[in-house]
Amino acid sequence: MFDTLSDRLSATFKNLRGKGKLTDADIDATTREIRIALLEADVALPVVKDFIAAVKQRAAGAEVRGGLNPAQQVIKIVNDELVKILGGETREIRFAKRPPTVIMLAGLQGAGKTTLAGKLAKWMKESKHQTPMLVAADLQRPNAVTQLQVVGERAGVPVFAPEPGNGVGDPVSVARQAMEEARTKQYSVVIVDTAGRLGVDDELMKQAADIRDAVTPDEILFVVDAMIGQDAVVTAQAFLDGVGFDGVVLSKLDGDARGGAALSIAQITGRQVMFASNGEKLEDFDVFHPDRMASRILGMGDVLSLIEKAEQSFDAGEAAKTAAKLQKKGGKDFTLDDFLAQMQSVRKMGPLTKIFGMLPGAAQFKDQLENFDEREIDRIEAIIHSMTPAERNDPHLINGSRRARIAKGSGTEVAAVSGLVERFFEARKMMSAMASGKGMPGMPGMPGMPGMGGGKKAKQQAKKGKAKRVSGNPAKRGNPAAAAPQQPAPGELPAAFGGGGAAGGNFQLPDELKGLLGGDSPK
Repeated sequence: MFDTLSDRLSATFKNLRGKGKLTDADIDATTREIRIALLEADVALPVVKDFIAAVKQRAAGAEVRGGLNPAQQVIKIVNDELVKILGGETREIRFAKRPPTVIMLAGLQGAGKTTLAGKLAKWMKESKHQTPMLVAADLQRPNAVTQLQVVGERAGVPVFAPEPGNGVGDPVSVARQAMEEARTKQYSVVIVDTAGRLGVDDELMKQAADIRDAVTPDEILFVVDAMIGQDAVVTAQAFLDGVGFDGVVLSKLDGDARGGAALSIAQITGRQVMFASNGEKLEDFDVFHPDRMASRILGMGDVLSLIEKAEQSFDAGEAAKTAAKLQKKGGKDFTLDDFLAQMQSVRKMGPLTKIFGMLPGAAQFKDQLENFDEREIDRIEAIIHSMTPAERNDPHLINGSRRARIAKGSGTEVAAVSGLVERFFEARKMMSAMASGKGMPGMPGMPGMPGMGGGKKAKQQAKKGKAKRVSGNPAKRGNPAAAAPQQPAPGELPAAFGGGGAAGGNFQLPDELKGLLGGDSPK
């Protein structure tokens, strides 16, 4: 969603690199570009004005003028101000002192309240160890009750739905009955899904206010479609005045909108964004961290969220066993079964494109990541599952006839089976070296890193690399520019990463990463 904004800000900051000191003209030019970037991202005008004024004031201060690296200082200032307009600190759910905790969802029709109710319930159940119950109080929209029942079943959460909906039943009465049901069956959390309208009207506000008065919610969450831009701010203000809410949930954050709602709504309403829904699956639901979102917008990644996802997906005991296997006997105890288990654990974290997108600097490779073929992982799994236990334990057993049988069983070509086995050996060698602290195979010594400490041999190689080289080609000898290695253009990948073409071309992963990902470069 923030790709366009990130690209514009990155281009703006590049213009500051190499400057020893910022002049007033530099500050004016930079803030002008930032203003244009925010307006193009559909951020509300009052928010843009306050943001630019704050950046300009701090950038003109002594903290930047006396800094050794003005570009980094300006990035820090922009990051700090982005965190502020996104809400500051992370806001968590307030639980009632005496259960059940009641959470009411409000918003327009089509904002994604029903699906989000299931996501929130599943998140509550798994991360907060609560016993939630969903309440079908949207009796107006066709099949809204049925949809909530389906979502509840997928989330493993009970749904209270005494009325069929489709215009039948009183939502206020259903809300009151739900409270009695929750107390009787001792549910710790009640999530009430309410009806919406295509636009803000008196009937919508009255019904929402009546449900609010009937259940006395501990949290009212306003669910807003992040793709509707500045209209989200107008709608949010109307709900705030008519019903009131405590926090905001952004749905459809994985869309291609410009992100203005996320950057405007907290500042305008004074209510923080608490959660973000970024996909169709029930697992595509995250706590909204303003500092991490600001880091993503500025292209610095979100390593903390990546670590949290890894902790949820990887079993600590199994990870320790795998590490032990890689450290012993040169990693020969690490089998294709272990490789498959690791690959499946990585997939639990989500699509690989999203995982790589959390890494610092990934924004410059976003076109290549978007072209990554996730089905390659499915093909690798099919090949490994087509092997016998003995073959998975010792891939050296796989000869020509076995390759043909495995290829036929997995619906692939013999070359694909051979390629997988070769990549597995390369990946095992690399992971074993890293687990043993010997660094990455084939990489020169790097000071300050275990096993890559740049010993005498590495220093000699580095020194040798500085020597002037003379080409054997007379034409190149006469033209030093022709003999010099070509530097990649901005946005182009270096040769070591399959470069030589534009960033949007075929992305050739390094051999080591090919082994880890289990496939060739994306098609």
